[in-house]
Amino acid sequence: MGQRESGFGSLMLEYLIRYGVQYGVYLTEVGLLVFLLCQGAWRRLRGAVLYLSLLLVIDGVGRPCVLYGFGLSSREYAYFYWLTDVVLTLGAFLLVCAFFRRACVREEKMWRFLRLLLAFVFVLILGISVISLSRNYTQLFTRFIVEFQQNLYFTCLVLNTLLYILMQQIATADDELSLLVCGMGIQFAGPAACLALLYLTSAAPYSKSVFTYVPPLCTLGMLLTWFYAVARAPRAAVVGIPGSKAVGLAEAATREA
Repeated sequence: MGQRESGFGSLMLEYLIRYGVQYGVYLTEVGLLVFLLCQGAWRRLRGAVLYLSLLLVIDGVGRPCVLYGFGLSSREYAYFYWLTDVVLTLGAFLLVCAFFRRACVREEKMWRFLRLLLAFVFVLILGISVISLSRNYTQLFTRFIVEFQQNLYFTCLVLNTLLYILMQQIATADDELSLLVCGMGIQFAGPAACLALLYLTSAAPYSKSVFTYVPPLCTLGMLLTWFYAVARAPRAAVVGIPGSKAVGLAEAATREA
């Protein structure tokens, strides 16, 4: 009787932690999106707003609906989960590209080179994704999907790291962008590590448990970092669009100094 109660208590604790993190992510997504819209920050963070909207629609609405309709162990939910994860990863890739553009707002020559490089990488990833998914569509639940997602996350993580290094090299004063990039780093690092663990352990039970908790915790970490970035980052440090009033004031202040 005692062992049964202990097992029931452990199961309840697991459910509380899992759903607490899950609904915490949903509430933070909604709160951050509402904050950006109400504060007018969406004008300078259109890419982040679009990514948040996509994340909320897929992770907060689409997946729970499919889960409720078909069940956790259904093939329909598994297909929907992994395919939408590809969509979210590609959306994150485009957001990193938008961050590259903002970081190079005063470096037009550098941006022209990076734009071609990023376009090439995106076309390469998209082409490989379409070909790989079409050839392995009936075998998505083998090690293929884990390896495929691992490569996508790793590519985004490398690009995000290169962006952070680039920002240090060009000495950008955009504190808000630095925090946004750090948030993306949190978002990419956890899932990439979990997918690598799943692949190396052939989806062992303990690695599946890690995968259940780490990605949503990383998403929550990204959202909280973004919340801090848009709410507390110095506005004067945000790089504006060339020719804008903000840039003109910054240049005037520099001349006076």
